Amino acid sequence: MNGDKFNSDRAPGAVGLYPHARKVGNILYLSGVGPRKAGQTDIPGVTLNESGEIESYDIETQCHSVFDNIRFILEDAGSSWDNIVDVQVFLTNMKDDFKTYNKIYAEYFKDNQPCRTTIEIKSLPTPIAIELKVIATI
Repeated sequence: MNGDKFNSDRAPGAVGLYPHARKVGNILYLSGVGPRKAGQTDIPGVTLNESGEIESYDIETQCHSVFDNIRFILEDAGSSWDNIVDVQVFLTNMKDDFKTYNKIYAEYFKDNQPCRTTIEIKSLPTPIAIELKVIATI
């Protein structure tokens, strides 16, 4: 068995065929989570041009939104923020955004300090600047 699937009504729908999370034993694996909001088409902190490409963005707004979405998924799947053990961070602009991201991350994770890997990538599947992949215990 490859685990139970979980989806949260409070988090944005997936952009492909995958669940928000999957529970295997007492481990919860989250799929990549971005800043979109459930039931909304606008992306927090993002201004798109007429072609649907990013014209400008606010990494701080996107960070807070991503963290909210992760919290929703964790709680709805029976876990919590304090149970996060590993975080993979995908940024599309490490040079400009890492300092701000790192400052906000420290606010959210001051008590729970999971392992973390931060990776710069060229783009993400939707016009966003940040995505997180999280592993937590239940």
